[in-house]
Amino acid sequence: MERIDDVERGCQSAVRRLGVYPGAGRCGRCGIVPRMKLLVVEDDPALQATLVRTFARRGFVVAAVGDGPAALQRWAASPPDAVVLDLSLPGLDGLQVLAQARAQGLRTPVLILTARGAVGDRVLGLNTGADDYLPKPFDLDELEARLRALVRRSAPEHGAAPAAGVQIGRIRFERDGGAIYRDGVPMELTPRELALMHALLARPGHAVAKERLFEQVFPGEAEVRYEAIEVVAYRLRRKLADTGLELVTLRGLGYLMRAAP
Repeated sequence: MERIDDVERGCQSAVRRLGVYPGAGRCGRCGIVPRMKLLVVEDDPALQATLVRTFARRGFVVAAVGDGPAALQRWAASPPDAVVLDLSLPGLDGLQVLAQARAQGLRTPVLILTARGAVGDRVLGLNTGADDYLPKPFDLDELEARLRALVRRSAPEHGAAPAAGVQIGRIRFERDGGAIYRDGVPMELTPRELALMHALLARPGHAVAKERLFEQVFPGEAEVRYEAIEVVAYRLRRKLADTGLELVTLRGLGYLMRAAP
């Protein structure tokens, strides 16, 4: 007869291989819901302690470090399911940590916590390979929801091999890290333009409904008018001029990205 702890270890291992995370359902053999592994990189001791305590209570397995070099070491030694990354860190700042991690092939989803108000800082973080950002101060429930969404999106479908990237014309989209390059240089995109690019490049050559795009570009922003997606698309289309990548409007259907004719 199998021991309970052996069954649990086997189930957790199988669940991890299949890319199943909290919220995806329980194992039929032991009833376990796998726990998400989270790495918190935050140099403020009080905030770090709050995050560790809060997420541990919510069922996460949490590791925390307070400087850039330690973050890279821990990240590489024991890859988590998601990383919460502060930008202002001793040793290496958050952007340097992120850039080096991506260069090392670490593709863990990253959510940046930032007190910096400039849009340029947030755009740089996203183009460096971050998957999402949340400005300080923030709501813990929203942080948890964003992390779980990132992990769900990053989990490969069973039996599917993840694609490394998409090259169309002069534009390259790195699927793993989310970075978008023009001629090898990160594109200067606003967060909403970047979100629209991500949504469309996830299915190049296929129409994506305007309603779905609105939810991804303006998540939870009920006060924003529906037509605002057209403004973002117009600005993005101008930035894609002469790149070999074309943003096409399909009346009544939505938008698609394709190679320019």
